[in-house]
Amino acid sequence: MVTLEEMKQFLRVDYPDDDSLVSTLISSAEELCASVARLSMEEYLALPEDNARTAVLYAVAYLYEHREEADHHQLTLDLRSLLFGIRKEGF
Repeated sequence: MVTLEEMKQFLRVDYPDDDSLVSTLISSAEELCASVARLSMEEYLALPEDNARTAVLYAVAYLYEHREEADHHQLTLDLRSLLFGIRKEGF
């Protein structure tokens, strides 16, 4: 859904030192967003929705910028708001 190069551009990271970290955060953010939306990874990654992509960008940026003191509860609430339109009522 989001490539490493797109994410680095979004984060304004110009060096390769954090490539591994950013790649890991992309995977984690996609799984977190799929979970918040109550969709399987396959369903989530197949979404044409701009909100789904924006949620991944937001989650990675938040986790990258706050890697020392991330408030995961607040992040989850923010993602629920972003993904409200595509979130299933239950699993």
